[in-house]
Amino acid sequence: MVDETVAGLLSYVAPALRGPLAEAAAAGPAWCEVRIRRGGPLQVVTVAGDLWIGSGDDPARALHCSDDDLDRTVQLITRASLYAWEDELARGYCTVPGGHRVGFAGRAVLRDGQVVAQTAFSALCLRIGRALPGVADPVLPLLRGPGGRIRSTLVFGPPGCGKTTLLRDLCRQLSRGRPDLGLRPQRVAVCDERSEVAAASGGRPHFDLGPRCDVLDGCPKAQGLVILLRSLGPQVLVTDEVGGAADAEAIEDAARAGVAVLASAHAGSAEDLRRRPCLAALMAGGAFEVLAELGPDRRLVVRP
Repeated sequence: MVDETVAGLLSYVAPALRGPLAEAAAAGPAWCEVRIRRGGPLQVVTVAGDLWIGSGDDPARALHCSDDDLDRTVQLITRASLYAWEDELARGYCTVPGGHRVGFAGRAVLRDGQVVAQTAFSALCLRIGRALPGVADPVLPLLRGPGGRIRSTLVFGPPGCGKTTLLRDLCRQLSRGRPDLGLRPQRVAVCDERSEVAAASGGRPHFDLGPRCDVLDGCPKAQGLVILLRSLGPQVLVTDEVGGAADAEAIEDAARAGVAVLASAHAGSAEDLRRRPCLAALMAGGAFEVLAELGPDRRLVVRP
């Protein structure tokens, strides 16, 4: 039987691909991504490794995606209106209801040296959004600072290792509080630039982030963190995939205001973090007191 999360994702996939995907989903390990390539083999990335639909482990014998398969999938994702999704296509991804993130690759359309759209799509990556209650349990005991304040934490690892899922559960648990760990309920505010943490639709989060959590959706982090800090009086600010100088400045402002920040960043190791100037400056300045590393195998290592 196909679980509800995967079934929701398959509603955005071309009808010709749904049957083979559903059959594989009912029999195999948990899915992370579905990859559709024009003229290429249909691939599913699972927690156990790659699965090639129609053959198992041989991409040459797998079901290959036709032009119509990819174009129909794009139509379903964009509701047959590429113009309405121009901003999302320019940045290369969008989030659809259910919390699933779709990455696009095609031909870039440039204006004054900037990508303003994509066309002639060649590949799609549909990343499955899930809530995993309890996944943050190993991190939570380290978050209690002096006087019960929350210690700022940076979650890092390579793409697709579960950083956003971990942040999501931290939001939920801190918003509710964990008296058994000495963690009082917190006012949590999320700057959800990519609409992945909450996956809000029509102002309502798809995922449960707890009763004391507020979400600013689709706003660039550097601006959004400032807006939330000034307008909602949070005790904890949460944002995904930091890295730029403007992001770092906003995080430093929050730290000076006495607000904890929970954030994520792409990096293969702590050494990689320190090679990124903005993140290195934040770490050297003590903006993050806890580092939570997720590896490619989703193994979690926490460093106070």
